[in-house]
Amino acid sequence: DLGPRALLHNGTVLLGMGPAPDPTQAPANDRFNENRVGLDHISLSVAGMADLEAAVALLDANGVPHGDILRLDAFGIAVLAFRDPDNIQVELTAPLG
Repeated sequence: DLGPRALLHNGTVLLGMGPAPDPTQAPANDRFNENRVGLDHISLSVAGMADLEAAVALLDANGVPHGDILRLDAFGIAVLAFRDPDNIQVELTAPLG
């Protein structure tokens, strides 16, 4: 359940829209926070799982924290998430199978 959100996909670009989780939790004078209205994260598509695994190796080699590769079977993709220096979440997605 995505709650009060919408996902739009044209086969190339996926756009997700929804409300900020809790705008009252956004700290003053921050550079980025998911609780402020605006950008939540950016997701970029890669060709396949091998690219996600190569990204994990590259992130590890450079000491960049990241999540596990998550399979989202309902959406037909796998996702690898990490954060940029401004704390914006970046996701790399690959088609399953």
